[in-house]
Amino acid sequence: MKLLLDTHTFLWHADGDPRMSATATSLLVDPANKLFLNMATVWEVAIKVGLKKLTLSAPYFNFMTRAIDAYGLALLPISLADCAAYEQLSFPDKQHRDPFDRMIVVHALRDGLSLVGVDAAFDAYGVTRLW
Repeated sequence: MKLLLDTHTFLWHADGDPRMSATATSLLVDPANKLFLNMATVWEVAIKVGLKKLTLSAPYFNFMTRAIDAYGLALLPISLADCAAYEQLSFPDKQHRDPFDRMIVVHALRDGLSLVGVDAAFDAYGVTRLW
């Protein structure tokens, strides 16, 4: 199965956070699954760490490279076509305007990836969300 990690999922899994569901954990450790991480997540974490809204268990670069390598995550770049799809993306939930989440949705829809994440706001976009 091809799985795209939401930012919370990435962070929680990397730190062994107890908020990870048993289902999500089993999906991420199954070697039969291919795991993807959106560059929007990489950027979002950098922004939040830089603003002191998020503290990681290691310095940003070390944390990110360790987690990406340890879990064999394939990074999804953001292209002009992705930005065009983002611009066309509807707002099914008027309250959900998180730009990072919306780029994650674009990639999930474009690449037929199941999204692993706790946030039910993703469901309104028609993606397959697993938790």
